[in-house]
Amino acid sequence: MSSNSERIERLERMRLEAQQGGGPVRIERQHAWGKLTARERLDLLLDPGSFVELDAFVTHRATEFGLDRQHFFGDGVVTGHGTIDGRLVFVFSQDFTVFGGSLSEAYAEKICKIMDLAMKVGAPVIGLNDSGGARIQEGVASLGGYAEIFLRNVLASGVIPQISVIMGPCAGGAVYSPAMTDFTVMVEGTSYMFVTGPNVVKAVTHEEVDSEALGGASVHTGRSGVAHLAAKDEAEALEQVKTLLSHLPQNNLADVPVVMTHDPVDRMDPELDGVVPDDPLRPYDMHDVLRRVVDDGDFFEIQPQWAGNIIIGFARIGGRSVGIVAQQPAVLAGALDIDASVKGARFVRTCDAFNVPLVTFVDVPGFLPGVAQEHGGIIKHGAKLLYAYCEATVPKVTVITRKAYGGAYDVMSSKHIRGDLNFAWPTAEIAVMGAEGAVNIIFKDAITAAEDPAAERKRLVSEYEAEFSNPYIAAARGYIDEVILPRETRPRLVRALEILADKRDTNPRKKHGNIPL
Repeated sequence: MSSNSERIERLERMRLEAQQGGGPVRIERQHAWGKLTARERLDLLLDPGSFVELDAFVTHRATEFGLDRQHFFGDGVVTGHGTIDGRLVFVFSQDFTVFGGSLSEAYAEKICKIMDLAMKVGAPVIGLNDSGGARIQEGVASLGGYAEIFLRNVLASGVIPQISVIMGPCAGGAVYSPAMTDFTVMVEGTSYMFVTGPNVVKAVTHEEVDSEALGGASVHTGRSGVAHLAAKDEAEALEQVKTLLSHLPQNNLADVPVVMTHDPVDRMDPELDGVVPDDPLRPYDMHDVLRRVVDDGDFFEIQPQWAGNIIIGFARIGGRSVGIVAQQPAVLAGALDIDASVKGARFVRTCDAFNVPLVTFVDVPGFLPGVAQEHGGIIKHGAKLLYAYCEATVPKVTVITRKAYGGAYDVMSSKHIRGDLNFAWPTAEIAVMGAEGAVNIIFKDAITAAEDPAAERKRLVSEYEAEFSNPYIAAARGYIDEVILPRETRPRLVRALEILADKRDTNPRKKHGNIPL
């Protein structure tokens, strides 16, 4: 019979072996590719000394194709829990040094276990992805493992925050788990995602493309919109995860974090009074507005490279975490197109799921016209953004800085779709369309009959602008709660968020709505 000291020694040896992953040679190769190991990543992500590993001694069960001779403790994924800034999180970190990080039945069960635990206790899940896909030797068992993870992604959606970090390959069916999480972060140069790889693409479509051009970080953050953030290296990617979590609650029943700020809540910024140009056709950068309003000018933008005509991201106002949605007049004049609508809708629903108040800055001339937009389904995609704002029950505060035209006025968190407090600057123009377009329709005959049509059009446009291109008609009807000076925006928003902190709003009971997908 073994002595107690022998048993302790055995446990220590097994722990040490589990920490070696696929062994020194494969770890060295991982470093040569510019990638950290699964455990090194967790050391960077979590508070020092906080990680508690679960299922460290699990191994695969397959015996076919030589797998009976290769067993590694942990079976290619490190799972457990720890803390970030003192807050509990559950984590899994795929280990490419073990079977290329390929997923087996036992591997999937490890991930499912920590996802189940996270849902039970109401804590975020962070997945660090670096895997060659399903373990071919295990066949359908590995495919079943993916499906078990997908199911939990769906069940956890809107209950606990889920964040995916792509730190190497993520291909085939494996991509659908990150696609269903709340945020996806990629690393430039070393990570990629695609359903079918370059070789399959070449065989089927005869297109020549490499992994980076097919599914690298720049592709998914700038063109497809699949990923939310790109980082220059793994350390930066993990810092972005920490920043994301700092703005989110632990779960859907918890309140958003409130952080003390030294930025005065009554601070006014006179320079805001001159941000909007006198010429309604001249663009300006909405970032200049946001930085002057939020705490310490700190705005954490999400998906900055995709659909630049709309800006989304997190900030704090008076110490409260908020989600910001804003038009960007410097890109497509801030018009809503297909990508902008999808980008905004997804973010609005994410904030609503996790009780993050929404602050919306509006300067929208309408939906982008064109055959490509209509044939691409702008009606359906624009309705997604409308649906998201209508459905949201979190505090919703809106500031119209300049244009709010047509249906886009309704969509952008207007009073009519349960906007709680709606403000407008004196420069706001709330109308069915711009003055030029309106005059050309309303006074078409009068202009045609005039001795000098150009002069008559100019006179009518001037009269229309004076009468309708202002916020006061909407304010007279109560659609705008207050017309404020631009400099007053920050203190008004701070006060609005304080008033709405205990807001309670509900939707009719139902299984779920039918958002136009």
